[in-house]
This record gives sequence, structure tokens and C-alpha cells, in this order.
Amino acid sequence: MLPLVGFLPCDDPRIQGTIAAIERDLMKDGFVARYNTRTNVDGVGGTEGSFLACSFWLVDNYILQGRLKEARKMFERLLEIRNDVGLLAEEYDPKEQRQLGNFPQAFSHLALVNTAYNLNHAAADHRKPAKHRASR
Repeated sequence: MLPLVGFLPCDDPRIQGTIAAIERDLMKDGFVARYNTRTNVDGVGGTEGSFLACSFWLVDNYILQGRLKEARKMFERLLEIRNDVGLLAEEYDPKEQRQLGNFPQAFSHLALVNTAYNLNHAAADHRKPAKHRASR
């Protein structure tokens, strides 16, 4: 979240390292977990699904880093898991291909809308000649 709220720039080595760690340690089957459930950090045993807001936030970070192809691919994958009326739950289980947790989840939908806006803005900015692009 740090680059998304402007606390650190997306090209900061700490942010780049954090994104790499998320991809390595928290990403499974193309979705991002909220935390490593193997550490039992929440005091509750077992596993949980991927946290959809975290997955959208990773897409937002890809956008900030200029990784638009990866961002679009992951965003489209997230859109594919919506139900028949376009709703999302809090979590998703890629193995069982089903939504888990609170449903519908406003947090997931807010993240979806923000990411769609960011992706559209980045794509529009990318289409402009370089001298007219907004500096970030």
C-alpha cells in the first residue's frame, strides 16, 4: 500500500523488494494471500483463500511500475472470478474455483473500481506522446 498512498515511490528499492517478496511468498495460482498462513500469525489454524483486495493492490503496484501487460493480465483474471452478476467475495480459492468469506464484499469491489480506474488512466497516459504524459 505504501506506493499507492504516496508514502514511498514505486521505484524505491524497498518497495521493489516488497513486491518481489509478495510474488515469491504470498502469490499462489495468480492470486495474493493476505499473509502467510503457515506462520499462524492470526492464531487460527488452517488455511484461507487469497485475499482479493491484496490481489488488486498488486495490480495497482504493477501499474505504478509500468508493468502494464502483467497488470492487465492479472486484472482480467480477477474479473473472471466474479459471479454471474459481477459480485466478488472477500477471498477466493483457486483450487476449488470458488469465492470464500464475506459475500458480497465491498472492500473487494472498491479495490476493483480503483484498479480499473488506475489501469484505464495508465493506458490512456501510455497512448499520449511522451512530451504530454503526466509526470508521476
